[in-house]
Amino acid sequence: MKENVYDLMNWADIEGIQYADLDCPRSTLGPFEYKGKTLIQIYAPDAVAVSVKFDKGRKFYPAEKMEEDFFAVLIPGTAKGLYQVKKEYGDGSVRIEYDPYEFDSVLPLEELKCFNAGANYEIYKYLGAHPVEISGVKGMSFGVWAPYAERVSVVGDFNSWDGRRHMMNKIDDTGVFELFIPELGTGELYKYEIKQYGGKVVLKADPYAFAAQKRPDNASVTTDITGFQWNDAEWIKARKTQDINSMPMSIYEVHLGSWKKPVIQGVEEKECFYNYREIAPKLADYVKRMNYTHIELLPVMEHPFDGSWGYQVTGYYAPTARYGTPKDFAWFMNYMHEQGIGVILDWVPAHFPKDEFGLAKFDGTCLYEHQDPRQGQHPHWGTLIYNYARPEVKNFLIANALFWAEQYHADAIRMDAVASMLYLDYGKNDGEWVANIYGGKENLDAIEFLKELNSQFKKRTKGALVIAEESTAWPMVTGNIKDGGLGFDLKWNMGWMNDFTNYMKCDPYFRKNNYDMLTFSMIYAYSENFILVLSHDEVVHGKGSMIEKMPGSDETIRFSNLRAAYTYMFMHPGKKLLFMGQDFAAYREWSEERELDWDSLLADKHKQVQNYVKELNRLYLEEPALTRLDQSPEGFEWINNSTYEKSICAFIRKTNKPEDTILVFCNFDTIPHASYKFGVPFPGKYKEILNSDNDKYGGYGMVNSRSVTAKDEECDGRDYSISIKMGPVSVSVWKYEGDAVKHTKQEKELPVSDKKKTEKKQKKV
Repeated sequence: MKENVYDLMNWADIEGIQYADLDCPRSTLGPFEYKGKTLIQIYAPDAVAVSVKFDKGRKFYPAEKMEEDFFAVLIPGTAKGLYQVKKEYGDGSVRIEYDPYEFDSVLPLEELKCFNAGANYEIYKYLGAHPVEISGVKGMSFGVWAPYAERVSVVGDFNSWDGRRHMMNKIDDTGVFELFIPELGTGELYKYEIKQYGGKVVLKADPYAFAAQKRPDNASVTTDITGFQWNDAEWIKARKTQDINSMPMSIYEVHLGSWKKPVIQGVEEKECFYNYREIAPKLADYVKRMNYTHIELLPVMEHPFDGSWGYQVTGYYAPTARYGTPKDFAWFMNYMHEQGIGVILDWVPAHFPKDEFGLAKFDGTCLYEHQDPRQGQHPHWGTLIYNYARPEVKNFLIANALFWAEQYHADAIRMDAVASMLYLDYGKNDGEWVANIYGGKENLDAIEFLKELNSQFKKRTKGALVIAEESTAWPMVTGNIKDGGLGFDLKWNMGWMNDFTNYMKCDPYFRKNNYDMLTFSMIYAYSENFILVLSHDEVVHGKGSMIEKMPGSDETIRFSNLRAAYTYMFMHPGKKLLFMGQDFAAYREWSEERELDWDSLLADKHKQVQNYVKELNRLYLEEPALTRLDQSPEGFEWINNSTYEKSICAFIRKTNKPEDTILVFCNFDTIPHASYKFGVPFPGKYKEILNSDNDKYGGYGMVNSRSVTAKDEECDGRDYSISIKMGPVSVSVWKYEGDAVKHTKQEKELPVSDKKKTEKKQKKV
C-alpha cells in the first residue's frame, strides 16, 4: 500500500501546499477515487499522526506521512459519504474534525459569472461569510474576490491565524476564492491572508463582512443577519405609494455616537456609546416631540477613525460595532418605523481610505481603485477613488446600496460627495487628472454607475429614495434617466445653503448689498427636486455653530436672526434638513467626541428656539401650501422681492385651493416697522399664524394678534393690501381666511396711462 500511495502523489502540488502558494488546494487535498479505492490527502501542520473515519463506519484508517505535515491514506472501496479526520499532536492533544476539502463549493458559478458581468445585485448573499449546512454539517462558507492573488486563506482564532490551515479554492476564471469550514460558528474573528500578486503576504478584512470588530481592532466577525423578526410591513407598504413631490420631509441629521452619551465611570466621554437598542427610544421620542418626519444618520458603516464621522468606510456591509451588533441595528431600524419615523442612511461610494487591512491594493493590484494615481487618488483627502469601469467594483457598490434598503429597510440612501464622482478634476490641479476619451472632465464611468444604481434602486426597493449631495450645477441630477438625467429622487441644495448662510452672516446694515443671495435661489428652485440643508458640514472645522454665525453684539438680536433664518428656510420651497443641536441653538461647534450641549436647554433662550423649531415643523406638516406643490412653480409666488434697501421680502405659498394660501413677510433688518404695507392676492381676512418675534420664543413681541381685512388699495402690483407690524429681524407667517370665490374683485378696464403704470410696477416686482 505504501508503494501505491507514493506512486499517486503529485509532489509539485504537495510542495505548493507546504509553501502555501496554491490557488486551488482542493485539486490536491481531500478525497479522490482511484481504481475502486479512495485516496484522501490531508495537510495537517504540526500533527504527529493522522487517521480518517467515515461517518457511517467506526474504524479509523491511519494515514501515512508523505512529507512534512502532509498525510495520505488509500482506503478500499469508493467514498462512503463524509469522513472525519483525527489529528494527534505532540503535546497529547487530539482534534477530530471534518475536512474542509471534502465539501464542494456552495457558490453557484452562474452567480459569480453574473457578478463578473457587474449585474449580480445580491452578490452579498454569496461573497463574505455565511452560515450554511452541507449534508447535515453546519459551518461557514467564505467567498472573496481577489483575481490576481497567488493564494488566499481564511485565518482567525479558530486556526491560530495560520494561513496554511484553511487555504481557499479559486473558482474557474471568476477571480473568486471560496472555502467551507465545517463546524465553524458565528462570533468568530477572521480575515483573509492574501499572498498578493508579487508575493507579499497581507491580512485583509472581508469586504463583504456583515460585522467587524470595534476600532482600534479591525478583524471581520462571522455572524448571521437572517432571522430578525421585522414588523414594519405596513410602513413599507405605505412608503411604496408615497408621492415624493408633495410629501413633507423634515429631516433631523444625527451622529449617533455624539447625540447623547452614557456616563460610564472611569471611561472617557469619547469612548462611551449607547447601544442601538438603547438610543432608539430616546431618539425617537425626541424626533416625535419635535415633529420631524425623518432622521438621517451619518454613516453607520464600519470605519476605523472616529474623526472621519463614518465617511471613510472600511466595512461597507457591517453596521459599526461602536453601537452594537447587526441585529441591534435591525432593531433600531424596526423601532423607528414602528414610531412612524423614516430613516435615511448616509452612504459613501466616492472614495475609500488607504488602511492596510482595507480595500487598497487588495490582491496586490489596484483592484478597487485606479492604478494611475491621477485617476485613483484624491490628493487633498488622502483617499482612493473607485474604478467605476470595473464591473465587479460597480457591482460591489450597487449591491451595497441595495443591501441597506433590502436587508435593513432603509427608507433612503443619501449619497455623499457626488460631485467628486462626476468630475475627473474635482479637487485637483492641472496635471493631477486624466481627461475622458472625449477630452472632457466628466467621469463617464461614474455617470453610468450612478444611472445604473438609481435605476435598480427604483425597481427593487419598494419606495426607498436615493438622495444626492451634489455641490455643483450639474444638470438634471434628479432628472429622469430616460431623458438624460442621473435619476436621483432628491438633491441637497448646496447653492441655497451657501448663499443663505452667507447672507445671514452679514451685519444687517450690509444685507441690502447682498439681497440677491436671499432671493437668487428661486431662479433655480425648480430645476431639481431639492432638500434645503443646514447640515453637519456647516458647524465644524471653525465654521461655528448656527447661532455663532448670526451677527450682532446683542444676544437678543442674534437669536432673532436665527429664528428668522429658520422660518425663511421652512417657508421656502424644498424639503428640510437640520443637523442635531442647531434646533436649540447650541453654542459650541459640533464634535464627535462629546454629546450635544443639552444643558444649554436650562436657559430660556435655547429652550425658546427649540420650541420655535418644533412649531415650525408642526406648521410645515399641517399646512398643505408648504408641501402640496412644493416641486412646482405654481406653488410659489413673489409678493415683493425688490425692497433690497430695507432687506424686506414677501412671498406666497399655495395650492390650487385659495383657502390654503400662506403668506410670508420677512424683515432681515434690525429696524422694526409699526405698520408696513404689502399686497395680497385676495380680498377678505388674513390671520398671522406664526411670528418669529413672538416674545414666547424670545422675540420683542411685535406680533399681529388680530386678523386683518385686506383693503381695496393697490400695493406691490396687486389690487388689495394689508398693513402689518414687523419686528426687527423677523419673519411672520399668515394664512388666508376669507372666501376668495365670493370676494375676488373683477379687473377694471384701466386707462392706457394707468395700465402702463401698473405694468411698470409689475415688471419692477
